[in-house]
Amino acid sequence: MQVLVRDNNVDQALRVLKKKLQREGVFREMKARRSYEKPSEKRTREKGEAVRRARKAARKLAQREGLAAGARKR
Repeated sequence: MQVLVRDNNVDQALRVLKKKLQREGVFREMKARRSYEKPSEKRTREKGEAVRRARKAARKLAQREGLAAGARKR
């Protein structure tokens, strides 16, 4: 992974790097590898993640079709 530092602005480059790492899932993987996860716990977690993804996809589809209210704006 590569981040360019423009005009000696290291703070902005760090923010960009953190965002890229977050998007790639590096922080989540580091947290998961901190301790051992039993296979049964892993299956349960992955099933829960799949359910959340499916619900989110269904919600997005309903919003596109006009069946559900859109996201609230603050």
